[in-house]
Amino acid sequence: MINTGDTAWILISSALVLLMTPGLAFFYGGMVRKKNMLSVLMQCFIIMCVLSLQWVLFGYSLSFHPASGFWGGFGWAGLKGVGLEAYPDYAGTIPHQAFMIFQAMFAIITPALIIGAFAERMKFSAFLVFTLLWATFVYDPLCHWVWGIGGWLRNLGALDFAGGTVVHINAGIAALVTALVIGRRKNLDTNTPVPHNLPFVVLGTGLLWFGWFGFNAGSALAANGLAVNAFVVTNTAAAAAGLSWALLEWKRNGKPTMFGVASGAVAGLVAITPAAGFVSVIPAIIIGSLVSVFCFIAVSAIKPKFGYDDSLDAFGVHCVGGIWGALATGLFASKAVNPLGADGLFFGNPKQFLIQLATVLVTIGYTFIATFLIYKLVDLFIGVRVSEKEELMGLDLTQHRERAYTVLE
Repeated sequence: MINTGDTAWILISSALVLLMTPGLAFFYGGMVRKKNMLSVLMQCFIIMCVLSLQWVLFGYSLSFHPASGFWGGFGWAGLKGVGLEAYPDYAGTIPHQAFMIFQAMFAIITPALIIGAFAERMKFSAFLVFTLLWATFVYDPLCHWVWGIGGWLRNLGALDFAGGTVVHINAGIAALVTALVIGRRKNLDTNTPVPHNLPFVVLGTGLLWFGWFGFNAGSALAANGLAVNAFVVTNTAAAAAGLSWALLEWKRNGKPTMFGVASGAVAGLVAITPAAGFVSVIPAIIIGSLVSVFCFIAVSAIKPKFGYDDSLDAFGVHCVGGIWGALATGLFASKAVNPLGADGLFFGNPKQFLIQLATVLVTIGYTFIATFLIYKLVDLFIGVRVSEKEELMGLDLTQHRERAYTVLE
């Protein structure tokens, strides 16, 4: 049953998705002030360590062991029973462990996305505990509901090809919660931070775009035509969104910016993620073009109006883009692209749009409440936010006793 071509593609895709987390580190790291650059890199890299272990010890079992209920249980804890043979319920042509390690990379990058909301002000100790608890009690159950055998949203018919709800809305809502409860950065009104290293942002964007092909096309779980479709629409949506954001800036501010194109490209990648295995290229252009409009409004109008300090726009891009992508899947999905999927509203099936809407609302509600409770628990026992003095000095020195740059200006 094992197909070597499919197995090779999933192993390559796993490596591509893992690369996205260091890519995110540079994407986020370039946006913060230079005194916090290493703290962002450290947070992203330690997640790769902690979540890799959590996943093989019990995270994979909680997420994917077949069961009806809150999560999958501990039947595959320590990878017991997860061998080198195929497991047809998830992927019938690759070793079970190949599917497991591919999914591990999603579990790693999802909590890393939340960093963008509380950057420059969370204790490293609190960050570690919060991340482990969040992955276990938020990511793993939601992953099981949407993707796991016996998951109730999967049984409902929810379509999420590569993580629009499980990854992006999930992390984006958690980002909003943490931004609200941790509070604004000190002196934000008088000293508005700007990206300290825009080339790092561009580098991170390029690594994310590159790795996203594994994220989306790899989710076909085979080297086949569906993977090709996901690859093509992923690139197309990102391109449309990057151009759309540039045009919006050009119209509103008189000049397009590199930062805007990078933000738009990432928004496009977010929006196409749930739809990549269900839509064709023209819907991908529509999805990519419109997501920049929605995210641009979220970060340039809604955030200033309400005053929350989502430092690096994790909510404005990932949650808003993920919601649009999930709903757009309910509009544009077609069985002509994927016979195992469903037709959307524009192909004669309005029920699918309602299922997508319900999935979005469930994700928002559960993640908001669970994240708030986890944050408050960690704050009670450890204290989440650094002191004002530590924040002004920067987290690189106060949390890690290192500097990103040894040559002072």
